[in-house]
Amino acid sequence: MSIATKRGDGGQTGLAGGIRVSKSDLRVESYGSVDELNTFLGFARSICQNKEITEWTEEIQRTLFRVGSALATPPESKKKPSVISTEDVDKLTDLVHKIEATEGILADWSLAGGHTESAAYEVARTVCRRAERNAVRFVENGGSVQPEVLAYLNRLSDVIWLFGRLIEFDAGINSRLRDDGKAGPKWSRAW
Repeated sequence: MSIATKRGDGGQTGLAGGIRVSKSDLRVESYGSVDELNTFLGFARSICQNKEITEWTEEIQRTLFRVGSALATPPESKKKPSVISTEDVDKLTDLVHKIEATEGILADWSLAGGHTESAAYEVARTVCRRAERNAVRFVENGGSVQPEVLAYLNRLSDVIWLFGRLIEFDAGINSRLRDDGKAGPKWSRAW
């Protein structure tokens, strides 16, 4: 059997459980964005020298396959969707707290590009935010997904941002956007 089935040549794709929909469907856009995020995280992991961050990233990538599956599985499917649990979200929250506890880590707006590895994570963070927006758009237009999926994507963008700050901190790079005299509220990085 070949990967080139030709079934999608007319602009449709199969969801989990075999249901056919347009490739422009909001559900497809949602799980496609998660797939894109997973790929960008894979690139960031491939160049990252921090062993702990690469291990955390790999675990996140594995969970993102479940997030994508949860988004790709419609309620009418015979296949049960993958479950994203509060424990999955809590793991990310714990990771946020762990990294935030690093004495001296940046707690203000950052300027991407000060370090190759952190810049790769910054790209992944923006893709994560887009994946989150697409999932929210899907839900707002009548799609059904576990609420933990949205919470996971929201928390994940914070974690990815912190990965970049930790990489820069370890390298002695100051990526602060504002001068010391113009610092804003702590943790003002997310949008």
